[in-house]
Amino acid sequence: MSSTTPPADEPALSSAVRALALAARSLERAAGDLTLAQYRVLAFVAAGHERSSIVAEGLALAKPTVTATVDWLVERGMVTREAVAGDRRSVRLAVTRRGAAALRAAEKSMGERLEQVLEHARDRKALLRALCDLDDALADRLRVRLAREVRT
Repeated sequence: MSSTTPPADEPALSSAVRALALAARSLERAAGDLTLAQYRVLAFVAAGHERSSIVAEGLALAKPTVTATVDWLVERGMVTREAVAGDRRSVRLAVTRRGAAALRAAEKSMGERLEQVLEHARDRKALLRALCDLDDALADRLRVRLAREVRT
C-alpha cells in the first residue's frame, strides 16, 4: 500500500486514535501525583528494565526526557540509581518501596477510571479483551524493537 492510499478502515482508525488520546488524558488525571510519562517510566523500570537507554528505547522517549523523568522520580524517592559492579559508566535503575506504592496507587486509581468507561461499553468483556490484546501487541512490538537494538 502506498503512503498516499488511506487504509480501508480510516474512519475506524481515526476513531480509535481519538479514543486512545482521550483515554490517555483521562488516565493521567487519575494517576494522582504522576504524569503519564512518569507513570510509564516507573512501570517500565518496575517491569525489570534497569537501564535508562533501554527505558528510552522501549518507551520511544528521548534520552534527555528519560533523564529528567528519572531525576524527578529519584528526587521523590520512587527510583534509585545504583552503580553496576565492574562498569563505572553504567547505572541500574530500581524502584523503591515508595515507588512501588505510588505505582500501585496510580494503577488502582486509573483502573477505577477505566472501569467507569467500561460501564458504558456495548460489550465490556470484548472491550477489555481488546485492550489486553493491544497490550500484548505493544509488548510484542517492544520486544522486536529491543531485539533490533541489541543486534545493532
